[in-house]
Amino acid sequence: MTEVETASAAATGIAMATEKAAKELSPEEERVLIRDIALTAEANTKEGDSFFLITQKWWQHWIDYVNQDQQPNNSNNNEGSSSVSGNSDSNGVGNSKRPSGIDNSDLISDGPAEDANSDDGVEIHDTLLEGRDYVLLPQQVWNLLYSWYGGGPALSRKVINSGLSQTEFAVEVYPLRLQLLVTPKGDRSTIRISKKETIGELHRRACEIFHLNLEQVISDVCIWDYYGHRKHALMNDMDKTLDDANIQMDQDILVEVLNNVNDTVVTDGTSIIDNGFADKEATSVLLEPSKSSLSIAGGLSANKIASKGYSAEQLQNQTLGYPSKESDNNFGNSGVSTRGTFGGLTGLLNLGNTCFMNSAIQCLVHTPEFARYFREDYHQEINWQNPLGMVGELALAFGELLRKLWAPGRTPVAPRPFKAKLARFAPQFSGYNQHDSQELLAFLLDGLHEDLNRVKHKPYVNSRDADGRPDEEVADEYWANHIARNDSIIVDVCQGQYKSTLVCPVCNKVSVTFDPFMYLSLPLQFATTRSMTITIFTCDGSALPSTCTVTVPKQGRYRDLIQAVSNACSLKQTEEIKLVEIRNHLIHRFLDDSFVSLSTIKDDDHLAAYKIQKSAKGNVLLQLIHRRQEQETSDAQRWKPFGTPLVSSLSCDDVIRSGVIQTIVQTMLTPLLKEGIEYSDDSDPSTSGMARDPSDHGSGKVDTNCASTSINKVLPKLPLQLVDESKTCIDLSAGDEKAINLSAMSHVVVYLDWKSKLLEKYNINYLENLPEVFKYGPITKKARTEPLSLYTCLEAFLREEPLVPEDMWYCPQCKEQRQASKKLDLWRLPEVLVIHLKRFSYSRSMKHKVETFVNFPIHDFDLTNYVADKRSSRSQLYELYALTNHYGGMGSGHYTAHIKLLDENKWYNFDDSHISPINEEDVKSAAAYVLFYRRAKSDTSGTSSAGSRRARDKTSYKH
Repeated sequence: MTEVETASAAATGIAMATEKAAKELSPEEERVLIRDIALTAEANTKEGDSFFLITQKWWQHWIDYVNQDQQPNNSNNNEGSSSVSGNSDSNGVGNSKRPSGIDNSDLISDGPAEDANSDDGVEIHDTLLEGRDYVLLPQQVWNLLYSWYGGGPALSRKVINSGLSQTEFAVEVYPLRLQLLVTPKGDRSTIRISKKETIGELHRRACEIFHLNLEQVISDVCIWDYYGHRKHALMNDMDKTLDDANIQMDQDILVEVLNNVNDTVVTDGTSIIDNGFADKEATSVLLEPSKSSLSIAGGLSANKIASKGYSAEQLQNQTLGYPSKESDNNFGNSGVSTRGTFGGLTGLLNLGNTCFMNSAIQCLVHTPEFARYFREDYHQEINWQNPLGMVGELALAFGELLRKLWAPGRTPVAPRPFKAKLARFAPQFSGYNQHDSQELLAFLLDGLHEDLNRVKHKPYVNSRDADGRPDEEVADEYWANHIARNDSIIVDVCQGQYKSTLVCPVCNKVSVTFDPFMYLSLPLQFATTRSMTITIFTCDGSALPSTCTVTVPKQGRYRDLIQAVSNACSLKQTEEIKLVEIRNHLIHRFLDDSFVSLSTIKDDDHLAAYKIQKSAKGNVLLQLIHRRQEQETSDAQRWKPFGTPLVSSLSCDDVIRSGVIQTIVQTMLTPLLKEGIEYSDDSDPSTSGMARDPSDHGSGKVDTNCASTSINKVLPKLPLQLVDESKTCIDLSAGDEKAINLSAMSHVVVYLDWKSKLLEKYNINYLENLPEVFKYGPITKKARTEPLSLYTCLEAFLREEPLVPEDMWYCPQCKEQRQASKKLDLWRLPEVLVIHLKRFSYSRSMKHKVETFVNFPIHDFDLTNYVADKRSSRSQLYELYALTNHYGGMGSGHYTAHIKLLDENKWYNFDDSHISPINEEDVKSAAAYVLFYRRAKSDTSGTSSAGSRRARDKTSYKH
């Protein structure tokens, strides 16, 4: 069907729908009709068309309503989408009730509209996000929904052409809000006006508002760009758009009336008129906050670009996006500033899930040392031959982007050239998927260092172990070796040094090294302890299984858990604990290596502890696996494991009798016997299980305590099968005198098949429902309410802990891989300290984001007590100047940055292309992810440059 035919069909559908009341349309008819109209509207969108905001809540209700009869399809479900193509987010289970009237009240600001002459006379909240708070619908779709449901109010916005060299449509959700100040009268007014309107239209609106003679606009009324209460430019080009004139959201416009009694006029265009407004602080520098996406592919979608995994072609062809300005002008020839000396308030366009990149770039760009370096001539330091670098291309791309962001003017920059370079050298960041901002930051710092490494030919250095030498001597030696191979602006600014101490758990060998770091990754944990729940079983039949919860060091080892369980169950000196992990009703592993870290035990694991007798000669462990019949098909049954295995011990003799194994198993199961049941056995009475002296079995000895319980009644013969080393099954119920050879066995596995008659005689509930190590539940009243301190996170990072099994250390004394204890200490701190809060964790079955609020200092972050090198007299106080934030869940969240412009001493929120001022108290939130601290300059130290620091660090301390 051609576009003309589609448009005609849609027009026919609209006419029919308006004649037919909505009550007569089925949900499916509504869905199909809206879909077809939306597709047509998108294909024919042009500048000046109207789109309408509808609250996301009402829109999702309607989506669920019209998709209620659709079959769910989870194979290709875009996160966060609300589609009318047949697959709703709720998989067709949504609210089947027909929505009531459209209610946009939650989008509307409580205050009065700033501009009574605006299109709808209604002011919306400043912080609305498309896809979260509202969706944008073409006028035809709005008209139809309004005719069916009524309600409102109507919130209309215009489509503008925001492209430079080519047409790029965008819906202007937030037109410019300007503060008009008229002098000499002192009146003021707030208006809303499109950034694509002309200066002539602004003149007309100003004269209308202040009742000025429109015919005398040019000669008697001057309108000034009054940003920051300074006259920047006389706005007298009536055909120029406000966008081209670089007029920003919430800025002031001065309306100067010349022919009046005071006849006040300023002719040089530079001085400030004392009109009573000079002391008023500018309220905002708010760039276009809307990331409007009108992508309609297979249905109407209310998604932001950032939540889609579109390809570049899809973004170009299907999105009515934000303007793209990719000027190639260098900083030196970018024009004359119209905004005074302050810069750095230029946003970055979201190219599609690139908020992770934008937030990291803004923090680096606003690092003063980098801003100075890349705006000067850094080309002479580019290392064109470094095989570890990107032949200078990454440094050049970053430097060019930094210059654009610091250039005069505030039109958002599209970082496409930089992203192309990034994708070339780091393919993991190619495409338009969401990525981790910290991972990108780590790559950028490392890549920029290699591109700008001043060392063209790296010498070979041999780092020696400390071997008892003073720490100061070893640290200086390591740092000198590092600088001999790595010398760049990144090292000057961001690299520090920590002391790493490894201790072998077997021979106590101590190894001390001093390693460089670019950033610190701090764990987010309140406590240093961990609660673990274990079920305890006895082998001597003396007690029922019981659970106990113990507290162990969070960074402890298996030995700590074994000791805690031993104390909890009052272990005797003649007993020992065997700790195991249970999976699928089988023993998955024995936790018998005392030095393995407890971090290898996850909260959703299931642990069991078995009290067994110690043996001077050692024991062979007997594992009892429970099985029962389960119906697989209509005519087939199979024995499958269930419950929790039991463990006992056998003495290390070469041969054991089958009757001994029967006795041991019967003893272990004794606590599970039901009371008041007569026990009988169909087998020969001479072979029935009965309390007997284990010595009767000759060489088949068993731990006496395990069979010490007196059983003065006949026990049921148990259907046991032993599996030997050759995987052969041996029936242990055929007689007590059958000899079993143990010499080749490290452990004995016996299966107990629970038939229905046997199940009637035992309470097997005690063997089932093994609890998890830690079960998350609702927060109790005793839950900690104090915020987690950044200092606490740092202390957890520096605390001694065992290495993970995947990162074993080769002990030079043992000549083997060992799971050593590792202790870190800060030794040398950089000028800029980057701290990564480890909010994302991964386990076998899930990914998890830690939403904990961290109370981090903005001023006076004092690390004096955490630096192990006490020789330095330099200040160890740090000031926060930037941070990245992550909102939402893993893979579908959004990144922003909070940045302090040091020249202005003000904080701003950088949300892609949208920049707005924030109060300092709003900088802290639970979304904080990567923190950027800068060393505070003391009065005595002055403002030493990074270069002088480099020269100083190359010289060893004198002793």
